[in-house]
Amino acid sequence: MIDLDENTVTDATLSQMATTSDPRLKEIMDAAVRHLHAFAREVNLTPAEWLTGIAVLTEVGKACTDIRQEFILLSDVLGLSAVVNALHDKKAKELGTQSSLLGPFFREGAAELPLGANIVANHTAPEIVLYGQVTDNDGAPLPNALVQVWQTDEHGLYDVQAHDDAHMDMRGNFRTDANGNYHFRTVRPLGYSIPMDGPVGRLVRMQGRHGMRPSHIHMLITAPGHRELVSALYFGDDANIASDTVFGVSASLVVEAKDNADCPIPGLKSVRYDFRMPKAADNDTGRVGADPASFMPAAE
Repeated sequence: MIDLDENTVTDATLSQMATTSDPRLKEIMDAAVRHLHAFAREVNLTPAEWLTGIAVLTEVGKACTDIRQEFILLSDVLGLSAVVNALHDKKAKELGTQSSLLGPFFREGAAELPLGANIVANHTAPEIVLYGQVTDNDGAPLPNALVQVWQTDEHGLYDVQAHDDAHMDMRGNFRTDANGNYHFRTVRPLGYSIPMDGPVGRLVRMQGRHGMRPSHIHMLITAPGHRELVSALYFGDDANIASDTVFGVSASLVVEAKDNADCPIPGLKSVRYDFRMPKAADNDTGRVGADPASFMPAAE
């Protein structure tokens, strides 16, 4: 029998886990244990604080539903999603358009719409047009690429917040034409607060943070033989463009709705943005995020 203290228990834990057969699982769990133990020692974590942390994580789990993923939201506001996204990009065979976060509001199964369609069913704000071309890194157009888009409405709400979960809105899937072009109509989304009615929102308030995301439109683009692109376009005049609470903004993704002579729907303000798709490496998959429904247990 060996008496363990706050230092030697780390080696004892790692020793017990040494028989892990999966080398990657072993690498991840060994590092997690080392860092978690070091964290507890660094802050001199008390039993009451440890229990508070357990209670918060339990509450985060209970807040998850098939339309809400509170753990992804927690990862986002702690900057962890941005770290994982940046690490994922570093592994790419080549880089194209800058990526961004998928976020906690992505949903599978949006309707495929004809080019030029409006993704917002009922709106009170002026229409704008998003258009451009999807190409490979050499500029060759990619016809029939799938362009998935989703956003808030002009009031700053996603469909799962504004409607019941069976009603999809402010979303649409489009296919690029023979020249790799895409275009659709929408309204400018309003910048919004992350959900503040749960444990993550409470944490953000305790940290004195505003909890706001700048106005943006999500884009998820796929084309055979090319690396899936998860990105978003951010409107540069939003007051929170420099302080996104989930750290998703990159300078190359900042846009402006304006008069463009080559807009495919004349008379409307528009955003032109061309996306470059890098070639995919073998087994090059992964999104920093997922449809919340994919985390829920299957019905028995």
